[in-house]
Amino acid sequence: MDKFEAMRVFCSVIEAGGFAAAAEQTGLSTSAVSRHVAQLEAHLNVRLLNRTTRRMSPTDAGFAYFERCTQLLADLEETEASVSGEARHPRGRLRLTAPIALSVLRLAPAFAAFSKAYPEIALDIVLSDNVADFTEEGLDLAIRVGRVGSENVVARHIGETALLIAAAPAYLARAGTPLTPDDLPRHTCFTYAFSATGSHWEFVDHKGEALSIRVGGSIKANNGMFLAEMAVAGSGIVYAPCFILLPLIERGLLVRLLPDWETRRLPIHAVYPTRRHLSAKVQAMTGFLGEWFEKQPDQAL
Repeated sequence: MDKFEAMRVFCSVIEAGGFAAAAEQTGLSTSAVSRHVAQLEAHLNVRLLNRTTRRMSPTDAGFAYFERCTQLLADLEETEASVSGEARHPRGRLRLTAPIALSVLRLAPAFAAFSKAYPEIALDIVLSDNVADFTEEGLDLAIRVGRVGSENVVARHIGETALLIAAAPAYLARAGTPLTPDDLPRHTCFTYAFSATGSHWEFVDHKGEALSIRVGGSIKANNGMFLAEMAVAGSGIVYAPCFILLPLIERGLLVRLLPDWETRRLPIHAVYPTRRHLSAKVQAMTGFLGEWFEKQPDQAL
């Protein structure tokens, strides 16, 4: 048995969520994937996977082994890369997650440019506004706006975005225009499910004094673009990043509110698991995005 190959196949089974998916990912047959795992279990004299007709899941021992194998294989990959010169020409699959709105509205051109610059890196991009678990999702990298997460991770600051407040002309004609943050509790305000401040919207006045306003409303969602479209429909007031609201404001679909009050700026980080060695693929992407964000006009973010 090739132990390293068996480890790679076993990790693929966990990351892909099954033998068939792992077979497609590795280019092996399903029976070959199953055989690798069975040989590994026999060698270790422990069951690594719970198998039923409907699903597969790692045992406690299997999950612990998966975490150690992931680290070991990453270290091996980095060691081979440093010897072979791959660090100068990174290649392989890079699995990353990024927020939906940021990816659709801003990052798609950056990822396209990255693929052109690094043709030997295959991007596997998962769009999600949730803070995904690196191990469960098999991730190498995450782009996160605001929250970094509580895992044992390294976060590299690559940019930031301002929050804006806006509403449709039809809503303002019906409900009136808030002139100060204190007016907001009397309005219908949308809340974002993953916001670190919940239903509290934060401001800074012209004197530099901070103010936190608790807003109310019957609509809460986990996607900023959806809330922006609800605002365009005239249903209420939205508090969302500049990259979501600015295009709608420029088209006249929304009106920016409280422009004299400074709102929060959210950091954008490239986040990856803590490791002794950082893979060349992750280094390439984090460096590329850092340079890309520097070139963006401030109002775009």
